[in-house]
Amino acid sequence: MSLITIKNLWKRYGETVVLENLSFSIEAGEFCTLVGPSGCGKSTFLKMLLGEESPTKGLFLFEGKPFPAEPSAERGIVFQRYSLFSHLSVLENVMLGIELGASPLLGKLFGKAKKRAREEAIAMLEAVGLGDVLHHYPSQLSGGMQQRLSIAQSLVKKPKLLLLDEPFGALDPGIRADMHALILDLWKKNNLTVVMVTHDLHEGFYLGTRLLVFDKVRLDPQAPNAFGAKITYDIPLHDKKEKESVFKKN
Repeated sequence: MSLITIKNLWKRYGETVVLENLSFSIEAGEFCTLVGPSGCGKSTFLKMLLGEESPTKGLFLFEGKPFPAEPSAERGIVFQRYSLFSHLSVLENVMLGIELGASPLLGKLFGKAKKRAREEAIAMLEAVGLGDVLHHYPSQLSGGMQQRLSIAQSLVKKPKLLLLDEPFGALDPGIRADMHALILDLWKKNNLTVVMVTHDLHEGFYLGTRLLVFDKVRLDPQAPNAFGAKITYDIPLHDKKEKESVFKKN
C-alpha cells in the first residue's frame, strides 16, 4: 500500500483553480522534491499534506485512509523561517514537542517521564549536531544551527512523513551543502518519507529519489484563474550519478 494516494485531486479558492486533476502516489521511504515556477501550487500542496488545507475534490489518502483534517504527530514540517521559541533553550525547544504530546493540558512532564523526554531530546540534538549547545537560546545560534534545531523539533516526534518548505533557501552555499548531507543522513537513518518544496533545480535533483515538476499547462488570457497547475514531469532518480547526469542534460 502506498503511503500517500492521490486521484483526480483539485484545489480551488473561489473561482481560482490552484491545482487540477492530480493523480499519483508516494511510497514509504521516497524522497520527493517538488519544483516549479512561483505561484504554481507547490506550497499549497504541501499545506494539504500537513493538514492546513483540504482538497476541493478528489481522493486524498494517507496509509489508505482519508488524510487527517488537522496537523498531527505523524507529519513533521520544517519551514524556511525557523519556527523556534526564543524564550526556550535549545533543549527546551525540542523537549516541548514531547511534553505537549504526552501532556497536552499541562505541557509538562515530571519524574521519570521528564527524564525520558530529556534523554530523547538530547539524542535527537546530538543527531543533528547540536549536542554542545543544549543550553543556548535560538538568538545565540547561526542560521544553519537554527535550521538544525527546527529539524530536531520535527523529528523528535518520530513522524512518518517529513515536509520541507524551502528549508535551506536562506542559507549560504557552504552551510546549505552541510544541511544537504544532514537531511540525507537523517532520512536514511530514520526511515522517513520526505516531500520537499524547493526553487533550486539542482537541489531538487541532488536530494530527491523522485522529482515532481508542477506547472500550468493550460492558459486562457481571458480567464487567467480558470486553470491550475498539474504535474508535468515525474522523474525517478535512483542514485547520485543518475541525478547529476539528468541535471547536466537540463
